[in-house]
Amino acid sequence: MSQSLAPECNELKERYDTCFLKWYSEKYLRGISTSDNNECAAMFKEYNVCLKRALKERGIDKLLDEAREDFKENDATLLGKKK
Repeated sequence: MSQSLAPECNELKERYDTCFLKWYSEKYLRGISTSDNNECAAMFKEYNVCLKRALKERGIDKLLDEAREDFKENDATLLGKKK
């Protein structure tokens, strides 16, 4: 599995990736579970908090927000969403 963008989040990402791959292959693909019942969701939230904090500390969060805003119209067209 790949490492996190933020090295301080690597352990959380690894735990989430392991959980997700097991859930996906053993339950979701076999119809035992649905995406609404993903037992790894709490781990993902924990990893997401860590990653967002790291991006903010590095000032990358603002760059991502700017890029999203710059491509909002293009994304809406490609994804068929309202602007």
